[in-house]
Amino acid sequence: MVSFIKNNIYLILLLTGICSVAQELPPIVKYPSSVYHAGNQNWMISQDKNHFIYFANNEGLLEFNGSNWSLYPSPNETIIRSVKVVGDKIYTGCYMEFGYWKRQVNGLLKYTSISNKIKNKLIEDEHFWNIITVDYWVLFQSFDRIYVYNTKDGSFNFIDKQQYIFKCYKVENSIYFQAIGEGLYEIINGKSVLVSDDSRIQNNRIVEIFKDKEGVLLQTERAGIFKLEDKKLSKFHFLSEAEIEMNTIFSAQKLSNGGFALGTISNGIYILDSNGEIKNHITQNTGLSNNTILSIKEDSDNNLWLGLDNGIDCVNLQSPIKNYKDDDGYLGTVYTSIKFDNKIYLGTNQGLFYKNSDENSRFSFINGTKGQVWALFEYDNQLFCGHDLGTFIVKEDKIKLIYKESGTWKFNVNPNNKNCIIQGNYDGLSILEKTNNGWVFKNKIKGFDISSRYFEMANNNVLYVGHEYKGVIKVELNKELSKVNRFTILNSPRKGKNIGLAKYNNTIYFAGKQGVYKLNSKSNKFEKDNHLSEILSKGGYISGKINVDKSNKMWFFTKNSIYYFTSGNFDSQLKTHKISIPFSITNPMTGYENVSQIGDNEYLIGKTDGYFIINLSDFKVKTHSIILNSVSVNKLENSPKNISLSKEIELHHSENNIVFNYSVPQYDKFIDVEYQYLLEGFQEQWSGWSTKSSANFKNLSPGVYTLKVRAKVANTLVSNSIVYKFEINKPWYASGFAWIIYIVIFIISVFYINKSYHNYFRKQEEKLIEENNLLLEIAALESEKQIIKLKNEQLAQDVDAKNKELAVSNMSLIKKDELLAIIKEDLKKSAETSDNKNLKSVITTISRNINEDDSWNVFKEAFDNVDKDFLKRIKLLHPNLTSSDLKLCAYLRLNLTSKEIAPMLNISIRSVEIKRYRLRKKLNLMHDNGLVDYILGL
Repeated sequence: MVSFIKNNIYLILLLTGICSVAQELPPIVKYPSSVYHAGNQNWMISQDKNHFIYFANNEGLLEFNGSNWSLYPSPNETIIRSVKVVGDKIYTGCYMEFGYWKRQVNGLLKYTSISNKIKNKLIEDEHFWNIITVDYWVLFQSFDRIYVYNTKDGSFNFIDKQQYIFKCYKVENSIYFQAIGEGLYEIINGKSVLVSDDSRIQNNRIVEIFKDKEGVLLQTERAGIFKLEDKKLSKFHFLSEAEIEMNTIFSAQKLSNGGFALGTISNGIYILDSNGEIKNHITQNTGLSNNTILSIKEDSDNNLWLGLDNGIDCVNLQSPIKNYKDDDGYLGTVYTSIKFDNKIYLGTNQGLFYKNSDENSRFSFINGTKGQVWALFEYDNQLFCGHDLGTFIVKEDKIKLIYKESGTWKFNVNPNNKNCIIQGNYDGLSILEKTNNGWVFKNKIKGFDISSRYFEMANNNVLYVGHEYKGVIKVELNKELSKVNRFTILNSPRKGKNIGLAKYNNTIYFAGKQGVYKLNSKSNKFEKDNHLSEILSKGGYISGKINVDKSNKMWFFTKNSIYYFTSGNFDSQLKTHKISIPFSITNPMTGYENVSQIGDNEYLIGKTDGYFIINLSDFKVKTHSIILNSVSVNKLENSPKNISLSKEIELHHSENNIVFNYSVPQYDKFIDVEYQYLLEGFQEQWSGWSTKSSANFKNLSPGVYTLKVRAKVANTLVSNSIVYKFEINKPWYASGFAWIIYIVIFIISVFYINKSYHNYFRKQEEKLIEENNLLLEIAALESEKQIIKLKNEQLAQDVDAKNKELAVSNMSLIKKDELLAIIKEDLKKSAETSDNKNLKSVITTISRNINEDDSWNVFKEAFDNVDKDFLKRIKLLHPNLTSSDLKLCAYLRLNLTSKEIAPMLNISIRSVEIKRYRLRKKLNLMHDNGLVDYILGL
């Protein structure tokens, strides 16, 4: 018997493992403590009318508004164990303390203690683990008693006859609590009434109580679920009973759809339907942050919030997106998929897999398909598989190889012959043909050996091939499709990595990094489609791969979103649809993105580690509102302060740095929220759309401003907008009263300035008269100066004239002496031949009159009269000068040339130059110093 039980347990565990592998899970948003900056553990969760979420956290009350987290420390620095929103108050309980938080006009929460009123009645070492409300009563429950608080008059009642109260529960308008060792009680008219003292619930802790059609269901920690009807307790049996009872349940909640959420101590969370069948079992291995679920709360948008032993998770239960994660690498990278004959087929890099579409079972591998599967194509009630090995026809889990010459990329039906399929192969194109024996390989199209991963038929046996390294190739076939008549590589569009080519609405589209192009059927040229190109670039280009599904939707993958396009109702303009799933989450193989329709409006998107299921029918955005959370201002170098949100305010001129925080409380992982703002009085146009949930303005000028903020959720505008008016006052020196003072001061200043100007100009006039008189005197002096200057110039001219005269006079004396010397010589010759005494007397007289010293003395005296003491000065400066040197100096002082000096000294010009050279030596003149300049300068 023991062996049988063990074997069954092992079987259950095995089935559980298989089920967990095959799960298509809803999206999970993870919030680790490093994101919300508070304690790891979160004991209870509640939500207010604005859809803000509150957590009883180890560090205090934690608030999340959809964009930002705020932590309000515990009032007595202990762990907050419970939280409950009632109207505009948020009640919390912690160690030896309970009370409520209320939002102030500045948007912040302020705490008010209730327990202080009965401080002396608290039991030592009490923790308040739970808070429930009914009508105007709020119940705070510890393990020792229940405090019943009347919100109208502030009075208290106590329920404390039981020794150990494990938990209290609200079921519709009834209040129950479990006393360990005693049973289950109901509070009626303020008194505790025993409902059941069955031994099975005396010592089995009740986690939660659910309303049932004919009674209530009691979810216990370890003993399963019991049904209480007419005070009779019975075991409640459900589909997943065996597996659930293997776990320790710590938290539970009934869901709005009639199902249940059960949080375990060490095995994650179970999501059950209304019949008790497991829809999902989510653990840390399959997406949760932690396996211990301390608290559960379903919010108003049907998201399931989990307070974990380490972090917070939000499970988007109603999301139209489900995720199948291939954690063990069993499937590999999904390249293609299809629903055929009520089965889902996946073509991956590891082969072909399938499962029944209506079962949540594990995919099975089809033997013989190991390798890359590139394409799955349904036609003529047959499933064709394009494989690395060639082409297979698939029938359930059996395959038939019909082409093995080359790997097969793609299939297209020949529009001119429905019994003919064109294949794109590694080495060109080939034909499959339908015969009486089924589909068979007919022929390879000769004359074209280029890999044809993407190709589409145009008309007149012309097709276009998209090639990453060559671009677009136009291929012209013969009528029999047996050979290529000609092929041409087009100049545009250009080649590129991860390009795509597909036919949509009978138009061939090409997509690459340079944009999206479509074939003009008239010109047979590709023309850029600006609308599609802009969307592809705005989303963040990743790949040009184009997917066209059975329902005639064209899909593109971008960095930030997935786009699909549908035909317009009345024109050729395509309708754009956006799914805000970033590429990092979809995680397909770049260049091999794939989408296939597997239901009425349900699509499978392949990933490198599994796939997504998207139901477009459920992809509807709920009504949301944008909320202004806080407005903070700060002076330069001061910490910010929050100001009122509800009224128009006036700010000091120095409080001109202002920050607005707003949010849309929306928690779906794959729906993005974008904001746009306009500050009237500061900017004229709306800002661009951004995911940033705040607006910051610095150094605003004094004036009146109006902030307007709007938001869109998944490209749909929310129902409201924010309008906030405020005024920044002018500084005191720019106020109206200051301007009056400025005007008075201005008038007085003008008066005194005018008076000052009168005095100034009068003084200036007097000064001007004085200056004019002075100028006249100066002019007179200038005139006198000019006269003196003229006189001096005249004197200088006279001196020069006298110098010239002196030189001429000296020349005359020299000429006279020369003449007398000639006469003397002639007389001497005559005297030699005659004894005439008269001749001797004449010679003596002539000799006396040509005495050179006398000539020099005459010249010296005359020179001294012209140039006072020059000869004395130069003799004093240069005592070694001879009489001959002084003569040369005197002549040079007269500015005479060597030619003019030579006859005066009765020597040649060459001898004068020599004398000048010797004179320079005696005067110790440098090479660069001029002799004449030096003498003239003395």
